[in-house]
Amino acid sequence: MKKILIALALIASVQFAGAQEQVKSVSAAKSALEAAQAAAQNPKKNTKMQTWLKLGQSYIDAYNAPMGNAWVGVSKSELQLIGGNEKPSAVEEVLIGGQPMTKEVYETRNYYFTPNGVLTLIETTKPICADPLDKALEAFVKAFEMDANAQKTSDIIAGIKSVATKYTEEAYNSYYFGNLAEASQKFEKAAAASATRPLGQIDTMSVYNIGFTAWQAGDLARAKKYLEQCLAYNYEGAEGDVYAKLADISDRTGDKEAQVANLEKGFSKYPQSQVILVGLINYYLTSGESTDRLFELLDAAKKNEPNNPSLFYVEGNIHEKLGNHDAAAESYKQCAVINPDYEYGYIGLGVLYYNLAVEIQEAAQNEFDDAKYMVLVEKFESTLKSCVEPFEKAFEITSDNAVKVSVAEYLKNACFRFREDAEYSGKYETYNKFVADNQ
Repeated sequence: MKKILIALALIASVQFAGAQEQVKSVSAAKSALEAAQAAAQNPKKNTKMQTWLKLGQSYIDAYNAPMGNAWVGVSKSELQLIGGNEKPSAVEEVLIGGQPMTKEVYETRNYYFTPNGVLTLIETTKPICADPLDKALEAFVKAFEMDANAQKTSDIIAGIKSVATKYTEEAYNSYYFGNLAEASQKFEKAAAASATRPLGQIDTMSVYNIGFTAWQAGDLARAKKYLEQCLAYNYEGAEGDVYAKLADISDRTGDKEAQVANLEKGFSKYPQSQVILVGLINYYLTSGESTDRLFELLDAAKKNEPNNPSLFYVEGNIHEKLGNHDAAAESYKQCAVINPDYEYGYIGLGVLYYNLAVEIQEAAQNEFDDAKYMVLVEKFESTLKSCVEPFEKAFEITSDNAVKVSVAEYLKNACFRFREDAEYSGKYETYNKFVADNQ
């Protein structure tokens, strides 16, 4: 599921990995719930705070019981140790969100395991009652209203937190199963539960995810509403993603003024954000307005942070996308002047030369004049060699292994062209081995 989260930018790194609370059997949870419901109907008992607190907890137990003694993150081997003799009635290989999983079918639930045997999804198929989380929250609210002396505030807060967490788990499940509109509704319930007194917390991550999943589902009005709420709560998402999403919504609804306003505001705060930068470049290239505005925004950012090499990296990216290759190279080189250990300046320069070499190679392949062809081949080779030095510098200084692998891939491909030369042959072997060892 990690791959899905990264690709779709849901801002959550791990889905509630951790041991499940002690779970009652289905029959015990059902009996306890029936008793708690009866007490809540009893005029002699339903005026007591403890009656409603117990009812809320009974609904939580009823929600948990069909899922068994498992939790997201447990391994198959661990589950076998604690699961007793219960065996699945069926096992099948399925695709969830494009990811292969093993589905184990039990009487009241389905378990979904990753290829390495980690439980990632729990799907209840036979609940004890309808809407147990809604009813649990109602009971906890009732308990709070009756807790005049605040004797059980901490227990009520714990119960409401549990409801909010389980709504969020359900929202992620809906998301993984591709039910985006449903996921958005469940994230909304999670946010509402967190805001319920006495917990009374603003869950900005859930608010963002309401808007994000609505945006994915194409419900732009709903997405706009909740993404704007994020900004009201001073939550702007990773690298200003909220601004990028609002700009996209404005673009799709024809509000160009709001589109550029969101992009420019996002850029002023997150100039290194590639999604915002690309959005700005595309806007100015397609709107007919002067691209000079891009450099005005960047110059303003430089005045605030004159020693920030990433701003020159961004400047290089802008020049490259606008086709200003010489200016792009100078901007990337300026990164090293400011900070010789900033790897992305070298990477930007290497990618620039590599891509230019590819373009020249394609031009050569389409050239039928022999003399012109040879000129292009020589230019191709010299340009391709130019990428090696900056890539090697980036490979040397970066501490990020993923970046190292990516750079080594470029170096391997570039050096392969000149492998008949002993120097480049050795480099090719080195980087080819590194890539192979780190796949």
